[in-house]
Amino acid sequence: MALVDAIPQLAWIADASGDINWYNRRWYDYTGTDFREMQGWGWQKVHHPEHVDRVVANIKMSFETGTPWEDTFPLRGKDGTYRWFLSRALPFRDAAGKITLWYGTNTDITESKEIENALRQSEEQLNLLASIVHSSDDIIVSKNLDGIISSWNKGAERAFGYTAVEAIGQPITIVIPVDRHAEEREILSRIRRGERIEHFETIRQHRNGNKIAVSLTISPVENSDGVIVGASKIARDITEQKQIRERVSMLAREAEHRSQNLLANVQAMVNLSRADSVDELKRSIQGRIQALANVHSLFAATRWIGAELTQIIKQEIAPYSTGAETRVGVSGPHVLLEPDVAQAIAVVIHELATNAAKYGALSANHARVDLSWSDSDGKLDLVWVETDGPRVKRPSRSGFGSRIIGQMMAERKGTVDFDWRPEGVVCRIVVPL
Repeated sequence: MALVDAIPQLAWIADASGDINWYNRRWYDYTGTDFREMQGWGWQKVHHPEHVDRVVANIKMSFETGTPWEDTFPLRGKDGTYRWFLSRALPFRDAAGKITLWYGTNTDITESKEIENALRQSEEQLNLLASIVHSSDDIIVSKNLDGIISSWNKGAERAFGYTAVEAIGQPITIVIPVDRHAEEREILSRIRRGERIEHFETIRQHRNGNKIAVSLTISPVENSDGVIVGASKIARDITEQKQIRERVSMLAREAEHRSQNLLANVQAMVNLSRADSVDELKRSIQGRIQALANVHSLFAATRWIGAELTQIIKQEIAPYSTGAETRVGVSGPHVLLEPDVAQAIAVVIHELATNAAKYGALSANHARVDLSWSDSDGKLDLVWVETDGPRVKRPSRSGFGSRIIGQMMAERKGTVDFDWRPEGVVCRIVVPL
């Protein structure tokens, strides 16, 4: 019991009827109560009155059916304030299968709740900003440093006659008269130098050939490392008010800035719901951020053209290859991945390697991981194979690692297939290039 007293969770044991007959020291330290007050169903006294009826009903149902129980709710501390806890309870069965005891823990998730609420508010604000930009009467377009269109709002559709589907991926010169192409080259050169171009009056062209007089404001777009990766452009009829243009420009920059951090925020929110301690949370977040930082360093070397797949893989498996190079095999052709796919692959390899180090082939001295890939028909086919590690069982539910791999590939129209072979897990990923 001394060991259970030392854990950070609030722990308890109940008999088969649900009467609690033991709490650990952490429970008393947090609630400021004693066993006399808490025995039986006395724990209801420290529950928030808005939640206690629901919690009691769920617990009774679980105890009656003998199924594990999990819930979140606030508990009152000895200072009178409430903090949120994740509570889990499991039955203990004797040799005959009869439930004799229930044991459970309550883990403080207050910080997780606060971050989740902050993220939700951030997403709501981002959606509002994106909606404003998308529905604006102004033409709002972004492009990379090669002049390829990457976003195209409704204002651009109305002004130039191309839908977003038709325009995105095309060169911006589709709306620039031939005699003004040199003008676009000068604009891109100035953007690469970090210059902002304001109130530039020029002529653009509708898809039907009609010329349009516009006033342009063009701004460099930087990634989270401060590297210029493209440009955002706002165009409007030169008779429109300057005040509206400046306001939308500010919103466009803000939306761009927030979009750079959206993935990290989503990862944090999802991971927090599964972390058992602050230290575990920090380690998991740091690992994924480091995977993105690693691939960003490869982008810098190619001036954001992309990253070579072999280098991405070597960076992520380096911590598991030192002194045992034969444990990880890597084979495949030279493939230069564009930044979006490269970032996704970096995180995927990080998740596979981390899971293998905890539970799979990289956790055993004589086991092995082999990565191979091919590049054909505009698709990357990547296979991760683990052998001779701990015996594998198909999980009863999808873990966080497999969910994030599936989500990242689905967002890029790719597929993920896990084969839970007893001798080692096999993961095959196919993603368009």
